[in-house]
Amino acid sequence: MAASYPRWVHPRIRLALVVVGVCVAAVVIGVVALGGKSSSTNVADVSPTGFDGALKPPAAVAPDFRLHDDETGKTVSMADWRGRDVIVTFMYSTCQDTCPLTAQQIRGALDALGHDVPLLIVSVDPKDDTPFHVKRFLVKEDLVGRATYLTGTRAQLEPVWKGYGVQPQGKDFDHTAETVIVDGSGHQRIGYLSSELVPEDLTHDLRRLGA
Repeated sequence: MAASYPRWVHPRIRLALVVVGVCVAAVVIGVVALGGKSSSTNVADVSPTGFDGALKPPAAVAPDFRLHDDETGKTVSMADWRGRDVIVTFMYSTCQDTCPLTAQQIRGALDALGHDVPLLIVSVDPKDDTPFHVKRFLVKEDLVGRATYLTGTRAQLEPVWKGYGVQPQGKDFDHTAETVIVDGSGHQRIGYLSSELVPEDLTHDLRRLGA
C-alpha cells in the first residue's frame, strides 16, 4: 500500500519521498537475496596475497625423491615434473574418511579447471598401501589415470614427509592431512589443510599460478 502524506506536503516532495522509499526497499531486497553480503564485505573477504590457500615460505623447496609409481610400476622422482605446477597430497589407501573427502575435493577442482594438473599422492602408510589397496582406492575415487600414487619404504618416504612437515599415519594418531601446490621451479607455493580445502579455492589458485 502506498504511503500517505498530509495534504500540506508539496506533491513534488511527496513524489521524492516515494522514490526514496522504493530505492531503500530495493537495496534491502538485494542484500537479502545475496545472503546478507554487501559488495564491501566481498572486497574484505579477498585475501591480500591474491591466493585462497596459505602461502608457503619462499625457501620451502619440494624435496626430491625416488618412489614407486603404483600404476606404472616405474620409479619416479619429483624432478620428472619440473616445469609444471603439481598438486602434492598425502593419503593412505585404506582411509575411510579424510582421504576420500580430500580426493573428491581435488577431483572437483580438476573438473572445474577443465584439464588435469599432475596430482601426486604420497603414501603416509607404506605398510598397508599395497598394490591391491592402492588400485581399489584410485578406482573408487575415480582417479585412475589422473593421479600418481607414490609408495616406497618408510626410509624412502620419511624425507618427503619431513620436507612437507607431514606426520605419517600411526596406530594411535592420524596423519597430517595437507595438500600443497608445487610450482614449476620446484617450490612449495600454496598449502591447504584438508578440513579447509574446497574445489573453488584450489581451482582459483591453480589458475592464478597459470596451471
